[in-house]
Amino acid sequence: MSRRSGVLEFAVLGLLRESPMHGYELRKRLNTSLGVFRAFSYGSLYPCLKALVQRGWLVEETSGQPEEQQSGRAQAAAPLTGRRAKIVYRLTAEGKEHFEELLSQTGPDTWEDEHFGVRFAFFGQTSRDVRMRVLEGRRSRLEERLAKMRASLARTRERLDDYTLELQRHGMESVEREVRWLSELIESERQGTERSGRQGRQTGQDRPAPGPSDNTDR
Repeated sequence: MSRRSGVLEFAVLGLLRESPMHGYELRKRLNTSLGVFRAFSYGSLYPCLKALVQRGWLVEETSGQPEEQQSGRAQAAAPLTGRRAKIVYRLTAEGKEHFEELLSQTGPDTWEDEHFGVRFAFFGQTSRDVRMRVLEGRRSRLEERLAKMRASLARTRERLDDYTLELQRHGMESVEREVRWLSELIESERQGTERSGRQGRQTGQDRPAPGPSDNTDR
């Protein structure tokens, strides 16, 4: 499975975890909520859905309402109307479990440009410690990239024309902005962890010690 198809499967599972959807609605959500998929078509989406159904992570449910017109996609005809039925995709228990496993992953793939954006879109469903590892990994990756860009620019500056030089500077500034943004997010996550820890300690301090009656056999 290619990295790009893996990202698409992750996004589909994440969206269907929120609610069942038909293919047209899924495509709209991928296009509008996850910008990395703006160029994706039904030709990419439906093979992905079929594969997820075959693995037992999704099930297809047919409703009587017609789906939007889709080129190259044969649907079962709705009874009496002669129009194609709308196929709704729903996440199974196994699919939810698999998606939660994917959410817990924090390896290098989660830091890459394409995958990071999709992972970030589902941070609301991700635990804080996993968010921290992904954010810190992404920042480290960009800091490495920035160091290489600076070194390359220092070696080639004299051979570049003004426009190429300006383009390279623009690229560096974009990476620097994202590093600052990531640092702000990481600091916010840390402050949230500290606040939770203080609240937990205060709750424990305020809780009265159990009295003799608490241990009385019933």
